[in-house]
Amino acid sequence: MKNISIWKDTVLKKEYPKLEKDINIDVLIIGGGITGISTFYHLKKSNLKIALVEQNKIGFSITGNSTGKLNYLQNDLLDKIRFNFNDEVALKYIRSQKDAIELAIKIINDENIDCDIKKVDSFLYTNKDDEIKKIKDLEKFLSKNNIITKSADTKLVNSKYMFKVEDTYIFHPIKFIYGLIDKNDNIYENTGIKKIEKKKNKYVCFTDNNKIIAKHIIIASHYPYFNLPFLFPIKGSLEKSYLSASIYDDSPISLISYSKPIISLRSYKDYLIYLSNSHIISNKINDKENFFELKEKLKKINLKPDYLWSNIDIMTNDGLPYIGKIKENMFIATGYNTWGLTNGILAGKIISDMILNKKNQYIELFNPNRINMPKVLSVAGDAYDSIKGYIKSYLNKSDKILYKKIDGKSIMEYKEGNKKVYHTCPHLGCKLLFNEIEETFDCPCHGSRFDINGKCISAPANKDINIENK
Repeated sequence: MKNISIWKDTVLKKEYPKLEKDINIDVLIIGGGITGISTFYHLKKSNLKIALVEQNKIGFSITGNSTGKLNYLQNDLLDKIRFNFNDEVALKYIRSQKDAIELAIKIINDENIDCDIKKVDSFLYTNKDDEIKKIKDLEKFLSKNNIITKSADTKLVNSKYMFKVEDTYIFHPIKFIYGLIDKNDNIYENTGIKKIEKKKNKYVCFTDNNKIIAKHIIIASHYPYFNLPFLFPIKGSLEKSYLSASIYDDSPISLISYSKPIISLRSYKDYLIYLSNSHIISNKINDKENFFELKEKLKKINLKPDYLWSNIDIMTNDGLPYIGKIKENMFIATGYNTWGLTNGILAGKIISDMILNKKNQYIELFNPNRINMPKVLSVAGDAYDSIKGYIKSYLNKSDKILYKKIDGKSIMEYKEGNKKVYHTCPHLGCKLLFNEIEETFDCPCHGSRFDINGKCISAPANKDINIENK
């Protein structure tokens, strides 16, 4: 069994250099996932001088841990948007997702990208009696708006009601974004931005040893590195999920449950990818137990995992992503509510259109400064989740780690590898937890992750925790 996502293990890795010089450009994109690469793809056709920096490896963070679905049948999210806004906004959202899928297919065809794209039926189901009416009402809403639905069934889950749509896709997400770029592009890996300053009409962005001067900056780093003036921590929550890939010899499928606890399935060649156990990051912090529960679910359908990994998604309080301008010449794209592939592709087009002064019908829909802000209870809940994660981080210990003090600082030493790292997350000071299955150090407050050597592999932290680099 491999403790890595199947996408990372089944792709020929592209290597990009680390930035080793100062540069002066028009646009800097921070983040090398599907959002950043999609934005880069659209902008590189312009006359602007652009560059992209990624603190880890291109495509190997959230995008590389996803399920690889291009889908608009998104569990109960559409009903959440209908509740928080209205049917018109919900309909515009679903059209945006269908447009994102069409854009992805067009790009794949135009660029001749080999990313294992496959058209599949997508199933939505519930196994709860009190949700049957809700899912039927959602089906009626879709049908009323000219989206064809059909009755469906599968033996992979116990369902009390299920329907499907036929115009959705599954693909290999890392192969897709690799197909959008080439070695001659101004793309830099292992290059994190530590600080941003505004000077006159330009932004000065600092790496460890260099600086980048840019007129426009795009923060496409999943969880925003830089919270002001956006105050992101009170506008959303973090949800963690656990995934597996198992040998599977049935027909292609894409399926998801209507509500939590989410079950999400899709096929990939000879494998079935199975996602479950989604939870607010601070609620269930013992990853070993969460992976065990996933394996128990697989046993019930006679599968065992060949791959195991986890992912973290940002959930907004009103159900819509934040995509667009947050202040002069600064743009953000985040809060995809587990649907980062369609929304990341969409964000690349929206933000590039804004920079190039082109019209885009979705600019206002996803406006990050929209008036319909989270309710007071939601904001309080998000703050409470962070505090709860902070408290729990002091209580959860792994028997594979030695916890000690060196020069008054908390240190974790991995017993099997004799590796020492700092116990405290450099973002906002939470104590890190050791994820025994993936061998990473994870923050239960805001989702930062570090590999076994202490290298930061996922934001919002932008510093390593290995002692030698402090």
